[in-house]
Amino acid sequence: MSPNPLTDVTTHRYRRHRFPAEIIAHAVWLYFRFPLSLRHVEDLLAERGIEVSFQTVAEWAAKFGREYARSIRRRTRGSFADKWHLDEMGVAIKGRKYWLWRAVDADGYVLDALIQIRRNKQAALKLMRKLLKGQCATPRVMITDKLRSYDAAKREIMPGVEHRSHKGLNNRAENSHLAVRRRERGMIRFKSARQCQRFVSIHGPIANLFHLHRNRASTAEHRKLRNAAMNTWREITLSTAE
Repeated sequence: MSPNPLTDVTTHRYRRHRFPAEIIAHAVWLYFRFPLSLRHVEDLLAERGIEVSFQTVAEWAAKFGREYARSIRRRTRGSFADKWHLDEMGVAIKGRKYWLWRAVDADGYVLDALIQIRRNKQAALKLMRKLLKGQCATPRVMITDKLRSYDAAKREIMPGVEHRSHKGLNNRAENSHLAVRRRERGMIRFKSARQCQRFVSIHGPIANLFHLHRNRASTAEHRKLRNAAMNTWREITLSTAE
């Protein structure tokens, strides 16, 4: 009998883990899909008879969440709208202020996020270079608030791109911060810049997969989209849970 590549990959990815792929994938899905703390996920699993500590959930979220997010990014690269919204929000970490620079497309899908200590041209350049490398494409239009660092960075790295600088036009990016704010409160603030970067790097792609634009779809259409997203999730996580 010829070997099954899917089974081989599954065995390798989850090797030496006491719990099967279905449980690990479900725990990671709960943590990144909903504004839950690690202890909340522990309690939800316990209600189903699965005794896992919140520390184990944290390890799964860091290890497997990174792998799942990487797979989602590979699948979605180049599929986003060509209008990019860039914005930054302040994040307090251990008494020090950082800036979380984020970019979303015209449909609200997260393109990338980068935690930085500065709010200047060099920080804007770093985000734009990361975006261009990750998306393998140049936007048609870039929309930002009136922070001059965006325009200075854009002229240097993307001189031919149309730039619209107006606070009222950038609600798409500002609204996308809300999900991170909710998680920040649930986690009682981020513990370090590294933890924040790791979380947003995983949370963004997973949020994109389940960003279904419910207000644009009927109930039947939404269920169909939700089922498709869950099937994609199972394929990515190599789980077979129904």
